[in-house]
Amino acid sequence: MGRVPARRTLENAMRRVGFVHVAGCDEVGRGCLAGPVVAAAVILSPDRHIAGVSDSKVVPAAEREQLFDKIVRDAVAWAVASADPAEIDRINIHQASLLAMRRALLSLVPLPDLVLVDAFVVPDLPMAQRGVPHGDRRCAAIAAASIVAKVTRDRQMRDLHQLDPRYGFDRHKGYATSDHLEAVARFGYSDLHRRSFRPPTLFDTMG
Repeated sequence: MGRVPARRTLENAMRRVGFVHVAGCDEVGRGCLAGPVVAAAVILSPDRHIAGVSDSKVVPAAEREQLFDKIVRDAVAWAVASADPAEIDRINIHQASLLAMRRALLSLVPLPDLVLVDAFVVPDLPMAQRGVPHGDRRCAAIAAASIVAKVTRDRQMRDLHQLDPRYGFDRHKGYATSDHLEAVARFGYSDLHRRSFRPPTLFDTMG
């Protein structure tokens, strides 16, 4: 996937029809075996353009950190929230992702009057919203949220590595890499792992 800067076209169009605080929202960590799913919500300032904002998956880690600092400094508002592995196991990863996004959006001050969400809509929000297909590539506010969520979660996973270094969370951030799977086969699941999210090849090793 090539890197294309996300544009503010959609946010600007929404402002022209009367919306003032337009928030982008995205989450990271859906496909992981361990750790939380983390969501971020960002209201970008129409007067402060942040160059280089793109889908977090195509931005190098060092540049993501720099963009994170610019976004949280220049945004009108931003917030992060999460759902932990126990919540993910209890309500499933899709519902946990929606929960994390709703928590992030409702933590914004000021609250947005329009929410733009990557791909789908978030239930039970008290404001207008719109799902944007491939929003993290097309929409600057959603791309900014993806960067804030990704940097926040990566930092959390590095902290969790300090608590339990057996699994290498600082390297793979909880995704199902070969070294992570080998560690799970050796040590079993920890309290940081999602019991409901198991690759079939591990069914016999985790009891």
